[in-house]
Amino acid sequence: MTSQRSEPHRILIVRTDRLGDMVLTLPMLAALRKCFPRAHLALLLRRYTAGVVEGNPYVDALIWYDEDGGGMVPFREMARRLRAGRFDTAVVVYPTGRLAWLMFLSGIPVRVGTGYRVYSFLFNRRIFEHRKDARRHELEYNLGLLKVLGCTLAGDPELEVVVDPEAAAAAESVLRSADVDPLRPYAVLHPGSGGSARDWSARNFMELAVRLRARDGIQVVVTGSEAERGLAASVTGDDGTGGVSVAGLLEVRELAALLKRASLFVSNSTGPLHLAVAVGTPVVGLYPPHPAMSKARWGPYRGRNRVLVPDRPADCTDCLRHPEAGCPCMDSITVDAVHAAARELLTGRPATSEVDTRHV
Repeated sequence: MTSQRSEPHRILIVRTDRLGDMVLTLPMLAALRKCFPRAHLALLLRRYTAGVVEGNPYVDALIWYDEDGGGMVPFREMARRLRAGRFDTAVVVYPTGRLAWLMFLSGIPVRVGTGYRVYSFLFNRRIFEHRKDARRHELEYNLGLLKVLGCTLAGDPELEVVVDPEAAAAAESVLRSADVDPLRPYAVLHPGSGGSARDWSARNFMELAVRLRARDGIQVVVTGSEAERGLAASVTGDDGTGGVSVAGLLEVRELAALLKRASLFVSNSTGPLHLAVAVGTPVVGLYPPHPAMSKARWGPYRGRNRVLVPDRPADCTDCLRHPEAGCPCMDSITVDAVHAAARELLTGRPATSEVDTRHV
C-alpha cells in the first residue's frame, strides 16, 4: 500500500550489474506496480541480464546501459536518453558515482539511493543501511528502498522469471545435441561463481556428478559462461564421466528454460542459483561463512532448498592466502554432505527453506 504523498508517474529502476542482482530486483517491479498501477515503469540495465526481464508483465520499457557491441553508452548520450524518458523518480539499486551523476544531471526530481557513499549528496531520498552487514536478504534490502516512496509490500514478494516457448525450444535443442533426454530427470551443476564468492572445487563437483549418475540414475548437465568452459570440462572429464557440459551455449533466457525443466540445481553462490529459484527448481547452495557473501544475504530466498556452509570462522582467510590452491574452507564441505542434501531434494522429502548444514 502507499502513503498519501504525491504519487510518481514515471519511475526508473536502475540495476546495471550482474544476473543474480537483477533476479533479486524483480520483486521491486511487482511491488511498484501494485503501489502505483498507473505509473510508467522503466528499467535501466545491461543487455546480458535482459533475459530475466523480457516478458515481465510489470515493466513498460527497458533502457540499455551498454552498447550492442559492448562497452557503456557514453555519458552524455546516456544522460540524453534519460532526459528523454521524462522520469520523475529514479531508484538506484546498484549505486556507482557515474549512475548518481547521471540521475542528477538528467534532471530527475526524486532520486533514491544509498546514504553511505561519497556521492550520496546527489540522491535526495537517502537510505542509511550497510548491506555488507548481511542483516537481511538482498531481495529485502532492494524492497526497502521503496519505503521512501511510500510503497510497502503486503504479503510475500513476487519472484518469478517468465520462460517463453521459444527459449524452451532452444534449450531442449541444446540438451538433445548434448545427448541429454529432456524428458528424463536431469540435475544441473554450476561450478563457477564469476568471482562473486568462494568456490567448492571442480574436483568435488565431478565426484558429486559421478555419484548422481551412478547411484541415483540421473543425468547431469554442467553449465557455465563462455569463460567457464574449461572449468565445466574439468567437472565432466574428457570421457564424460561427470556428465555433459553446455557451458557457453545458452543465452540467459535459455538457461532459465533449461533450469525450469531440471530436477535439481547445485552451485556455489552465483546468479544462476537465484534464476533456478525464480523458475521453481530445487537448489543446493554452497556458501562461505563471510557475512558479505553469506547465505543470510545471498542464499536462495524461497522454495525447496538446502544450504551448506563450512564450519569455519567468518573472518577466516585461508582461501585468500593461496588462491591458486582453491579454497580449503569451502572444500571442507564434504561430497557426502552435498550428495545427501541433493538426494533429499530429489526424492521429494519435505524440505525446510534455508537449512544451514555445517560440516568440518
